[in-house]
Amino acid sequence: MKPLILITPDFEPKGVEFGDAALSLSRRYADAVRGAGGLPVVLPPAAERRVLAESVARAAGVLLTGGDDVAPEIYAPKMDSARRKLARVTPDGGLRDLCELQLLAEVFRQRKPLLAICRGHQILNVALGGTLVVDLPTQRPGEINHRQMDRKCEAVHSVRLTPGSLLAKITRQQTLAVNSTHHQAVDRVAPGLRTVAVSPDGVVEALEQPPETPALPFLLSVQWHPERLQDRDPAQRAIFAAFMAAGRRQTKTKL
Repeated sequence: MKPLILITPDFEPKGVEFGDAALSLSRRYADAVRGAGGLPVVLPPAAERRVLAESVARAAGVLLTGGDDVAPEIYAPKMDSARRKLARVTPDGGLRDLCELQLLAEVFRQRKPLLAICRGHQILNVALGGTLVVDLPTQRPGEINHRQMDRKCEAVHSVRLTPGSLLAKITRQQTLAVNSTHHQAVDRVAPGLRTVAVSPDGVVEALEQPPETPALPFLLSVQWHPERLQDRDPAQRAIFAAFMAAGRRQTKTKL
């Protein structure tokens, strides 16, 4: 059986069909999952804990995707209003934040493989007690433009990997060339996570769990979008292959 992978979508206040609330998701996530041998399933918004629990129970892994910013109120309730306004939060009243935080709680409770990308990388850090830089250009200006939306399918800068990390072992690289489409970043790394990739200007580009105290069978989060590079870069493709291998092990355990 192919491992069933839950994929989180973004929300749109007005969809194409009837102009009402809709789901939004780049097909590249599903393409990357299928290409690695998985069965992608989009998880609709569900704040009910029992629905999330059953969805995670049936899945072999969870993929958190990109999108708008995590609401600063969640990780920095005392942040001043001027800085809070720099966040480009989801237009859904916080539904996606709520659903993904509860989803992550179920992922950890049920110990399922997890791959988190861009916004997913950030909300994972928030869910476990970390914080975010609200806006890199104003708070931490550096030599790299991290929000290059016009080159979202191109490698625009490098990241240095921690030797011996899961990411380094998966990709068999010491550095990776990555795309970059974000203006927020991980600030304080959450307990239970460790930094395993950084950009030349010091931005946290990937997180893992400590190998000596793993909470999940597989946990990797990256700030870039490997699904937009995996069709031409074997190292990016290897990230999905490793995630799917963990999903297959999960599926065999359930049979």
